[in-house]
Amino acid sequence: MPGQPSFLLTKWYLDCVTENGDTAIVYVADLRWDRLSLHYASLLTAIAGRIRSASSLRKCVLPEPDGDTARLSLPLLGIEGSWRALSSPLARTVFSDNDGSVDWHCHQPRSQVDLLLHGKTRITGLGYAECLTLTVLPWKLPLEELHWGRFLSPQHAIVWIDWRGPYQWRSVFHNGEEQQVQSLTESGMIFAGAATQLDLDRGLALRSGQLGETVFAGISSLARLLPRSLMSVEECKWRSRGVLRTASGAASGWAIHEVVKWK
Repeated sequence: MPGQPSFLLTKWYLDCVTENGDTAIVYVADLRWDRLSLHYASLLTAIAGRIRSASSLRKCVLPEPDGDTARLSLPLLGIEGSWRALSSPLARTVFSDNDGSVDWHCHQPRSQVDLLLHGKTRITGLGYAECLTLTVLPWKLPLEELHWGRFLSPQHAIVWIDWRGPYQWRSVFHNGEEQQVQSLTESGMIFAGAATQLDLDRGLALRSGQLGETVFAGISSLARLLPRSLMSVEECKWRSRGVLRTASGAASGWAIHEVVKWK
């Protein structure tokens, strides 16, 4: 169709961590690329210390936001859940050029989640929901390294995106307000101009390795369509116990965060 991008990827990320650290991460994506149309959904869990993953390329329905609640139903992966917003949404255009853009819409920086897995395992706790829309081919982005994460406690929500490489872009939000930071690593961050610091223990690696061996393992029909450079991208994703120290005291919570390296 005239005026429509030849590449359009809509990718949802939703998660939940219980008080004791049990974790569920859900990805749901819809890809339109010229005449190609693909759907993808995956579930990554860490329950009682055991990590499991499953994925599907069969047709699925993207999350359905309705007011302050987003509902998700993925019967093929045994997922039924709802995310109720506890914080206001955030949105940014992360990248834009003549070839397309990357738009980030954090629908729920902090959510109250009720998730039922396979009709028997219920996970409830604080969670997060975002949607990323790309109209530029991911492997053509001027990007060498990505740091992304979210830290949640009953009083605090911190979200960060840090692009490094030929194109640099960083945003850190604390309870909805954009902040400057002195340093940002996989172990935490130090805020600029304030006695505020977030420490992350990287206590559990949820997934680590090349994307071809992790994200695209078992779905070779999709992997064959993508360039080898994307398959060799290195990713490490953690569930961390975090401590946020501010002038008014310390707060503990859970973080999901990752470092992705293209080079």
